[in-house]
Amino acid sequence: MADELDLLRGADPVPADGSRFGDGPLDHRAERRLEQLLREGPPGSRRGPWLRLSGPGRARPVWSRWAPAPSAPPGTTRRHRWLPAPGRASLAWGLLATAVVTAVTLALVLSGPGTPPAIAAPRPLVVQTGSAALPLDRLAERASAAIGAAGVPRLRKGTHVRSWSLGMSEDAPPVTLPEERLVRWRPDGSHTELVVETGPEHPGRPVLSDEDGVPRLVEDGHVLLDRTYPPSWSDAPPQSPPPHDPDLLRAYLMEARFTDTPLTTPDLLDAVATLLDHWTLGQRESAALARLLQDCDALRPAGQVTDRLGRRGQAYVNDARGVRRMLIMDPATGAVLGLESTLTAPDPRYGVREGAVMSYSAWMR
Repeated sequence: MADELDLLRGADPVPADGSRFGDGPLDHRAERRLEQLLREGPPGSRRGPWLRLSGPGRARPVWSRWAPAPSAPPGTTRRHRWLPAPGRASLAWGLLATAVVTAVTLALVLSGPGTPPAIAAPRPLVVQTGSAALPLDRLAERASAAIGAAGVPRLRKGTHVRSWSLGMSEDAPPVTLPEERLVRWRPDGSHTELVVETGPEHPGRPVLSDEDGVPRLVEDGHVLLDRTYPPSWSDAPPQSPPPHDPDLLRAYLMEARFTDTPLTTPDLLDAVATLLDHWTLGQRESAALARLLQDCDALRPAGQVTDRLGRRGQAYVNDARGVRRMLIMDPATGAVLGLESTLTAPDPRYGVREGAVMSYSAWMR
């Protein structure tokens, strides 16, 4: 045992107390390869699955909404690590894993200190140059006119959403985790939730489907959560059905945010995201939301944009508190397609540059 460890130490060019690579994440390709190796194990081994943890004691990856893990004590920072599930691994397999890490680390060292870390982060969406901006009042008129048209959707509890969320730590490069989430409710009040990790090498390609009424995986993806919940009923927002009157919808969103004070535009957009993470809106609800948003002076029309699922929409932008929020809406129906939040100033403490995508959600039907 001592001989193998001495050989590994001699082959590792990085000092044990080095600050740059002490606890930093691997790049995306190396991380996926290492995960594959560690999950499969050598022939004849009985190695169990590996879990990605975020925060003390959390068995589900949560780099969600740019918020720290709720179980972490105040003042602590999150560190992204790979930890094995209980089980015994052979010495040969442990040495192989260590050799993979050493090889990746060597590649990072040889690439030079100026090489930026590989991050699966999307670029900010860009408004099409010269495109006409559609005012929100005109969009609201179109949405209202579409009510009752053939083929318009109806309100449905549940959601199908692709999301990208930025996780940050004071002692590791920022990491973006792309996920796809499908929630469907049954008539008896129970519901299913299926969440998979979707790699950035397949942008905009859905990996979940429920065409036959049963959520299922249709392409390769790392399953993060697959669970069925017992029946539950609630008459409190956002669990209760949203109204299709603008004033009532405003009060509904305030209650969903647990506040009695009027919502600022950033708070309103965050409340819209919460609503769409629970409900797939019908045409009447989309029209009510468009009429509600048309009164937001701080939400300005910016022009046409193509979202991360290849859909064309109209962008509406709000700048506040160092964050730019871009709401993307269908110009014909007023349905919300996506919401992107980017930083308008760098944050050296976390190594995040200006323009970094903090979060992005693309809602599907």
